[in-house]
Amino acid sequence: MNKVVVKWGLDEVLSLKALNINAPSPITKQYKWPGQYKPFAHQKDTASFMTLNKKSFCFNEQGTGKTASAIWAADYLLTQGKIKRVLVVCPLSIMDSAWRNDLFSFAMHRTVDVAHGSKEKRKKIINAGAEFVIINYDGVEVVKDEIAAGGFDCFIVDEATHYKNAQTKRWKTLNSLVKEDDWLWMMTGTPAAQSPVDAYGLAKLANPLSVPRFFGAWRDMVMHKVTQFTYKPKDTAKDTVHHVLQPAIRFTKEECLDLPDMVYTKRFVEMTAQQKKYYDTLRKQMLMQVAGESITSANAAINMNKLLQISAGAVYTDDGDSIEFDIRSRYQALRETIDESSQKILVFVPFRHTIDMLTRKLRADGITSEVIRGDVSASNRTDIFERFQNNPDPRVLVIQPQSAAHGVTLTAANTIVWWGPTPSLETYLQANARIHRAGQKHKCTVIQIAGSAAEKRIYKLLDDRKNIHSAIIDLYKEMLD
Repeated sequence: MNKVVVKWGLDEVLSLKALNINAPSPITKQYKWPGQYKPFAHQKDTASFMTLNKKSFCFNEQGTGKTASAIWAADYLLTQGKIKRVLVVCPLSIMDSAWRNDLFSFAMHRTVDVAHGSKEKRKKIINAGAEFVIINYDGVEVVKDEIAAGGFDCFIVDEATHYKNAQTKRWKTLNSLVKEDDWLWMMTGTPAAQSPVDAYGLAKLANPLSVPRFFGAWRDMVMHKVTQFTYKPKDTAKDTVHHVLQPAIRFTKEECLDLPDMVYTKRFVEMTAQQKKYYDTLRKQMLMQVAGESITSANAAINMNKLLQISAGAVYTDDGDSIEFDIRSRYQALRETIDESSQKILVFVPFRHTIDMLTRKLRADGITSEVIRGDVSASNRTDIFERFQNNPDPRVLVIQPQSAAHGVTLTAANTIVWWGPTPSLETYLQANARIHRAGQKHKCTVIQIAGSAAEKRIYKLLDDRKNIHSAIIDLYKEMLD
């Protein structure tokens, strides 16, 4: 391998760079690729790149097989005696369904365990000596002493954007565990999807000398201050971030996979009279609240969230109760989509109470469905994902976006329905990639259901790959005008 393609992007705007590697990696010539699947060329290049760079970034796009590449690279280093143990840090939802399953497929000769459960159970698993140990982000803090004494010298961080904030305990814990001579591979398809400042935590973990010691200095390098609470990226931000997030490799799906088309469509539904009444009442209250006063991002986000709850079908009251609305028109749009689809369906629903309401209606209509959200255990998620992929039922998965936006392959579905928009561009992009990845044989469709002006405006920002959090005040003012 004489040259590796290195690409990364802000807001999915990619710039092509080339990284020349003088010494070809022996993994491409000497390594006998284990497992039942043969690697694609881009997976070999990615695995080789990892073996040549102790601390590096893999920004391959969602669905291109980053997990397999990391497993093959780690297996090669274990075979060569370069490393002793591997700690995989990833979201709770994919510990079993993605990482353990892929390790069984691509490195079945290695010992694997998942450190999840009580503190004592995690300790026992860490101390048992498995070559690969899989743990969720916040679990690292629980057994940090055992990890430090456990002989781990290779750390694989999946969906690494969870470490973008260097002020969190999560970041500080991992930083204290990774030593100078350890291997650290940080993987994400969206390294700075929301803002250039998100690159700081990632760079400080893997390439600390490339960024200033303090976050404020980094922010001043990539952003300029517009108002007291508003910053916008500098024209040079993209090049600055590219410089600090090195060494890195990126392949897009278009470069390496022959996937079916991805089609985006919108379905506009009328809010019911009850929804309109509450929506207009809340909007008038918001107008009264901001009269003559400045708007903060926090207040704008809270009020916008209330409008989105009403639009989706259920709103939480100040005392914790909820009010349910008639959602017949929106539900009818969903039912039409289910009836029209030749394959299974993913329905992303932002709010928990709406998930309960929607699931009741689906099951009452005889549509087999399961729910994935924050309170569903890892073992149950794994079982649901496996049944969804391999069995006729369930036909529909109703998902809270943050709970299954990363790492999970759900190619049994070829249609995604957004019951309501998510305010996170990264979550939106990652969630849509659950069906548009290797193994998909059918044309894919993403359907946005919208009934209110708030929903339409947020979908427009998502379509334009805009950071909603930074635009929240402008969006809020639009809603009030």
